[in-house]
Parts: sequence; structure tokens; C-alpha cells
Amino acid sequence: MRFQQKPVEEQVVVVTGASSGIGLATARLLAERGARRLVLVARNADALRQIADELNRAGTRTLAVPADVSRYEDLEQVARQTIDTFGGFDTWINDAAVTLYGSLDRIPMQDQRRLFEVNYWGVVYGSTIAAEHLRKRGGTIINVGSVLSERAMMLQTQYSASKHAVKGFTDGFRMELENEGAPVWLCLIKPSSIDTPYVEHARNYLDAEAAVPPPSYDPHLVARAIVFAAENKRREMTIGFGGWAIGAMGKVAPRMVDRAMEWTGYSSQTTHHPERPGMRDNLYRARQDGDMYSSLPGEPRKTSLLLEAQMHPVATTAILAGIGAAVAALLLPLRSSRRRPHRRPAPPYRTVTRRLGNGHDKHGPGPGYMSRRMEPGARPQARH
Repeated sequence: MRFQQKPVEEQVVVVTGASSGIGLATARLLAERGARRLVLVARNADALRQIADELNRAGTRTLAVPADVSRYEDLEQVARQTIDTFGGFDTWINDAAVTLYGSLDRIPMQDQRRLFEVNYWGVVYGSTIAAEHLRKRGGTIINVGSVLSERAMMLQTQYSASKHAVKGFTDGFRMELENEGAPVWLCLIKPSSIDTPYVEHARNYLDAEAAVPPPSYDPHLVARAIVFAAENKRREMTIGFGGWAIGAMGKVAPRMVDRAMEWTGYSSQTTHHPERPGMRDNLYRARQDGDMYSSLPGEPRKTSLLLEAQMHPVATTAILAGIGAAVAALLLPLRSSRRRPHRRPAPPYRTVTRRLGNGHDKHGPGPGYMSRRMEPGARPQARH
């Protein structure tokens, strides 16, 4: 499966869910980056045409194709119209999704099925249709999942389950394409809480307005990840350390994380801030679109160090290695000085000359020896 991804300036890109939120942010960023052809897909025909006109005026040739991703024939029409207009496409982005808020005992089965038709089957339809075309020319399929594919969230149980399914499908389909040697690469994008109209578009069965758990991140960060994945082969990319950390902790201490999320699950996903009524509930039909952000108060985070690390792994590794070496250089002398034994100073002893033998190994004066130093007139020692 050897093929070279083109720069986005040379690509034709299809974006589903392009009328708001992450899809809209991605379409605008692709246009800023110079993508020569864009195909925008969503149910809201009026909003889609307005966005296409905006991008066309900015110099990007943009085609708006109204479609419901839960209908296979609609996405087939998107592919045919793209091929007829632009001769084909290089990257297909599956971003469209809907959501439900509420406990399972309050959500009708019909609504739960509808969510899976959009979130899961929409990705399956888009991926298989795109792969059929890309097998001949090479390209990339990007599926927008969620960190909830790693850790389910109460009161969004069906949404979490659909994102688990998207992850499983993406991983399995990637292996099948790689095994057959097809020049097609699949990437899974996993956003954390993103400040988009997602919560206002939700069908809500709670007794309060819906919200995303903090911290929330700017949709432009997800758009950056998507555009990067269109040019660079990445298996997965996660946006937002908060969501990644919850997923990682859930693998290490699942019961502890369960209890923590049960304790905060309701309060972190509800708000008393009024939502825009024109956007409410797009489960079965399109509602007000055209905005990247929600109306919730607060400023989303504009940066994600985790995303930067995934986009630049070599530089990140070098920086971390340098930091580790610097820390080791600072701690090593300190630790070695602590381990050095304390020695008492030696007392100022006089130098002592050691004598060998028992004193009989030296020749000494015998009996009757008269010292030459005797004073005159002194009596000599008697001989024995």
C-alpha cells in the first residue's frame, strides 16, 4: 500500500457534516490552505449553499451537495456528482453526526436506531463508497470519532456506543485495505469536548439544557488535525488532553473512573444557559446551521499540546529527551553528594618511626665499656 498523499492544494476533498461545527471549520481551513476543489455535504441545503458561495468568493471552487448520510443512495449521488464535476476526489471526510442526551429508559428505541443510522452507518456508507473510488487512484478516508470510543459517558450512552462502533469499523476496514494492498489510508480523529452547536442540535431528554463536560476545545483544533491527516498518514489523532486522560485512567482504574463520572455526570453535562431554539433537535431533520460555535458561555481552549505532539512526534521526542537529560544533569551531582560517606578528620598525631626486631639485633657496648664522654677522674665501671 505505497502511495504518496498530495498536498491539500492539489486535492479534491469531500466533507460531510459541513454546514456547522467541526465540518464547517474544516471546510474553511481547507479553503485557507488552498484546496483547489471542495465538496460540501449536509442536509441543510440553504446553509450549505451560503457556505459554498462564501468559499467560492474567496477563490475556492466549491460544490454543495445536499444529502442525508444515513441514506446509501444519497452518498452514492455525492460520489457521482463529485466525479462528474471534478474528475474524482482524493480525501473523503466522514464528519456528520447527531446525538441524544438522557437516560436509556427515557429515550425511545426509534431515536436510538436513528442515531446509529447517522453516526455508524453514515460512516460505513461513506467509507465503502469512497474506498471503491480511491482503490483506483489512491487517497485518504478520515472518520471523525470521539474520545468516547475509549470511555463511555453516562447520559450519552448511545452516542458513546456509536463512536465505539466507528472505531471498531475504522480499525477493521483499515486492516482489510492494507491486506489487499489498496492505496487507501484510514485515519480516526478523536475529539474531546468541542465547543460546537453539537449540544444545541441534540435531542434532549434531560430536565435541563445540555452541555459538554469541561474543558472544551476550539473546533479549529479538530480542523487542523483533519487537514494534517489529509497530508500525513496517521492511524489516530486525539484532540484535547482532558478527554485522553479520562480514557487512559479508565483503562488503569475503570471502577474508580466509573464512580467519578457517575458523581459528576449530570452536573458536567447540563447548564441553565438558554440555547438557540432554532437549532434544537436535528435528529430527523435539518435545523438552523452555519455556525462553528455553540452559544454556551466561556472561551474554549485554543491550543492542545497533545495535538502538537502527535503532529510533530520527532521534535517532541527530542524536546522530551533534552528535558530529561537536563533534569538528570541537575539531579546527578546532588544525588552523588548525598551518597558520599562522612569521614572524621584525622587527629594531628606525631610521626612515629617503627622499630623492627626485639632489640637484640643491634650490636651494643658490652660490660666494662667506658664512655669516652666520662669526666676526668670519674671511677670506671667495674668489670664482671
